[in-house]
Amino acid sequence: MSSNAEQIDLFLDQLWLSDGLSRNTLSAYRRDLLKLGARLDEEGGVHLVEAGVADLQRALLLGVEQEKATTRARLVSAMRRFYQYLHASGQRPDDPSAALERPKHGQPLPKSLSEKHVVALLEAPDVATPLGLRDRAMLEVLYATGLRVSELVGLTLQQVDLTSGVVMTLGKGGKERLVPMGEVAQDWLGRYLATGRPALLTGVPCEQVFVTRLKAGMTRQMAWHLISGYARRQGLPPVSPHTLRHAFATHLVNHGADLRVVQLLLGHSDISTTQIYTHVARERLRRLHEQHHPRG
Repeated sequence: MSSNAEQIDLFLDQLWLSDGLSRNTLSAYRRDLLKLGARLDEEGGVHLVEAGVADLQRALLLGVEQEKATTRARLVSAMRRFYQYLHASGQRPDDPSAALERPKHGQPLPKSLSEKHVVALLEAPDVATPLGLRDRAMLEVLYATGLRVSELVGLTLQQVDLTSGVVMTLGKGGKERLVPMGEVAQDWLGRYLATGRPALLTGVPCEQVFVTRLKAGMTRQMAWHLISGYARRQGLPPVSPHTLRHAFATHLVNHGADLRVVQLLLGHSDISTTQIYTHVARERLRRLHEQHHPRG
């Protein structure tokens, strides 16, 4: 029988072909399944492909004291996809993960920023320099669109329409969506494309919108480093690109946006993923009630 790693790689190849998942998602699946395989081997020398319900339950119990509920839930999710694949492909007559319950846990609202803090962050770059102008445009687009950082740094010139004020991006699973930028982000992006980007590239061709002084496209790691650095400079709480994505969604809901609209803008395939922001809506309604109702 082939090794756990070989079986997992075959599964991930099939998952990539069928669902078009990102490299980061596939890597997370691989880590979780390798961890599961190691536990099964440690507990009873059971091969990952041959594990039964009791074997999987014991493997899950091994991490119950140390792992967060979210970590365990992710492991169960990877496990289910793997055994569903084995069953569907005829490698197993059953799916032992079907009997397992997903760990129950509260879904906390992701860390966000107040609107005041967002303004302070947006104003941090020195726009008198090409790099500062790039960073201001990048921050404005990120907050105005709610793009994932991988979507932001992957933007090409063909995906940006300044006339219409929209960007076209490819999200998880290769799904295409159009997202409006708004006038402010549109203006800053236009200024960067007109002066800042040409000054950085000095004639060197590059398809990506956001480029570096090395005349190449920006990376996810560099964007994270820049944003967190500006947050520290402004004395803000820790900020990552994903924090701005959550601020985008939170502030939309605070100002009355429908969850279905937020779902479309974020590129969530399932409304249940967006429903973490119902907490924001409930809190806003509570404050309005207290403020305006005679017995609030």
